[in-house]
Amino acid sequence: MPVYKAPVNDTLFVLNDVLGLERYNNLPGFADATPDMIEAILGEAGRIAEEALFPLNYSGDQEGCTRHDDASVSTPRGFKEAYKAYREGGWIGLAVPEEFGGQGLPYTLHTAVGEYTSAANMSLMMYPGLTQGAIAALLVHGSDEQKATYLPKMVDGTWSGTMNLTEPHCGTDLGMLRTKAVPQADGSYKISGQKIFISAGEHDLTDNIIHLVLARIEGAPEGTKGISLFIVPKFLVGKDGAVGARNAVSCGAIEHKMGIHANATCVMNYDEATGFLIGAENRGLNAMFVMMNEARLMVGLQGIAISEIAYQNAASYARDRIQGRSLSGPKAPDKKADPIIVHPDIRRTLMTIRAFNEAGRAFLLWTALKSDIAHRADEKERQTADDILGLVTPILKGVMTDKGFDHAVMAQQVFGGHGYIEEHGMSQYVRDARIAMIYEGANGIQALDLVGRKLALNGGRAAMALFKEIGDFCEENRSNEKLSFFTKHLKKGLNDAQGATMWFMQNAMAKPDNAGAGSTDYMHLFGLVILGYMWAKMAKAAEDGLASGDAAREDYLKNKLVTARFFMERLMPETALRKARIEAGADTMMELAAEAF
Repeated sequence: MPVYKAPVNDTLFVLNDVLGLERYNNLPGFADATPDMIEAILGEAGRIAEEALFPLNYSGDQEGCTRHDDASVSTPRGFKEAYKAYREGGWIGLAVPEEFGGQGLPYTLHTAVGEYTSAANMSLMMYPGLTQGAIAALLVHGSDEQKATYLPKMVDGTWSGTMNLTEPHCGTDLGMLRTKAVPQADGSYKISGQKIFISAGEHDLTDNIIHLVLARIEGAPEGTKGISLFIVPKFLVGKDGAVGARNAVSCGAIEHKMGIHANATCVMNYDEATGFLIGAENRGLNAMFVMMNEARLMVGLQGIAISEIAYQNAASYARDRIQGRSLSGPKAPDKKADPIIVHPDIRRTLMTIRAFNEAGRAFLLWTALKSDIAHRADEKERQTADDILGLVTPILKGVMTDKGFDHAVMAQQVFGGHGYIEEHGMSQYVRDARIAMIYEGANGIQALDLVGRKLALNGGRAAMALFKEIGDFCEENRSNEKLSFFTKHLKKGLNDAQGATMWFMQNAMAKPDNAGAGSTDYMHLFGLVILGYMWAKMAKAAEDGLASGDAAREDYLKNKLVTARFFMERLMPETALRKARIEAGADTMMELAAEAF
């Protein structure tokens, strides 16, 4: 059966040694997040993940959710109790402002906790995860009355939230949506239409479900400029805040999916359901993008989380499974064979996943810190952080989930035939990881968003700022003999990223297909550079720790440096391959007639 141990020490290393979280004590909420408190919170989050959530992951996958004849949905056995423990621990509101019942702590800390809980039970954590996204949208775009009515009970987990975008005929192209909203005399709207692929659309974990629904008001313009966003509660809420009559929204079916079986992915029917406009008419996508961007970061987190738990199980199996002898001579002469971890190809697999996980965790937390700065710092710092946050969000979502799935498959391969058998649990990680590449904008769309929109935004200000930050780090540490190996490889990758960017500037404006053809390679090239930057920063922190005489962590820090060297030697050179593919252009890709496929 699978195993999981929350990587608390690795998180603390990133927060304290690499990011220096204490340097941000001037930001609201950070002063309360002392090193001792952070360690205590992460330790408790790890305990909840390991003891309350993880034991239900396999059984939840096997049991799945059940839709009943009355359109209600039951979650798997044990989910209600586990959700209750998570809710009562105050985890949903960890980073939400105190005025709405949250704790006001850094979003960075909330993100660190999210890795553990998602790794332990991705399906279960999608229920509060969708709620947190809805909370974010209401905080920015909801009226004071809407915030007072819905946020406190969503923050304490008594109520949950969803996002309703996709319809049977339109996924990415939301301008085609048909769900309509008819104004009523009392200021409400009647919402009619069908939404599909709605995660956590119906369940038995909370007393109410607050759906955020995109719809078009009668007479509104066609396309995305005519879309509005509405609150559509499962149960209407009275002026006293009490749950009232059932609204005309129901679950028509549960989708039969490849993975995340324990999350109710629903077809939702709106039959003149009562809804309430969020923000201005025809500005629904602006409000929904707050939730979508939050969700994209959380989906990137899911990619890392799955990669981590898959790695832990593959490493555990490789240490115990004996098969064949080491090429350099027996390593366990008292046994009939050596553990498979002695074989270079198994090491290649494990080191590749490990190097990604540790850098990916740093990338995730570095990005979350940018979000904190963008929302809590002064105006100048806020703009730079917001620029970089917008630029890297599609990279984080796309690269982390592509690699998360790849690594789940690689970890499954370590098990050989046993990895293909359900009882070992590796099949579930492969199946669950697959959806993260698809939802919240398929990864091809993330790549197009990066190249077609984010890269040139504000004259390329964000990309230039990030390139400068990485270049400055290389220059500042170039003469440091202990870091020159890392900065040399990082600088090569940075040069490839800058060269590919320049190629787009020269070749994509006149021929847009060149941008489309190279977008996925560019996203992964840029992702490798950021991951390499994270490894260079971690190598510096490890060298600083060793130089300070940190004897208690000597082996730990030396292992960081070995993994950093592996990344630079084995993974970083891929930037040149990605650049060559980009510069090949779109000609051969687009030459065949459609009928030839």
